[in-house]
Amino acid sequence: MEHSNTLTNPTGGEAPWRGTMQPALEINLMEQILCPGHLHRAWKQVKSNKGAPGIDGMGLKDFPDHARLHWDEIRQSLRDGTYQPSPVRRVVIPKPGGKGERLLGVPTVIDRVIQQAILQILTPMFDPEFSDSSYGSMPLK
Repeated sequence: MEHSNTLTNPTGGEAPWRGTMQPALEINLMEQILCPGHLHRAWKQVKSNKGAPGIDGMGLKDFPDHARLHWDEIRQSLRDGTYQPSPVRRVVIPKPGGKGERLLGVPTVIDRVIQQAILQILTPMFDPEFSDSSYGSMPLK
């Protein structure tokens, strides 16, 4: 009795989905993330979320001036792989109903913009792969 499943065949048997896959190395994700249009959209989203300053004390209103002065070096460090996110500012917030407290980490505004830009590029790539019953980490639609 011979059993062969082309989807799990270790020798790379034929499967209908193989023809639609793109090799990951053909896409320069970092350049997509650093595209000015994506970064502007990421900034708008971070700004609309409001939020407190991170450990560096820089608020949302200070970010545009800071970005104009330092964005070239931040972009280059992201391209080089040398960018280091800042530590998060720890804040203790009360749980609903007065049932204790929980720790919240507040990233810097620049780190939130970078994280949002990454999210905007990766979500469309991976969102179709989620099961219809996987709601734990998917954004509400």
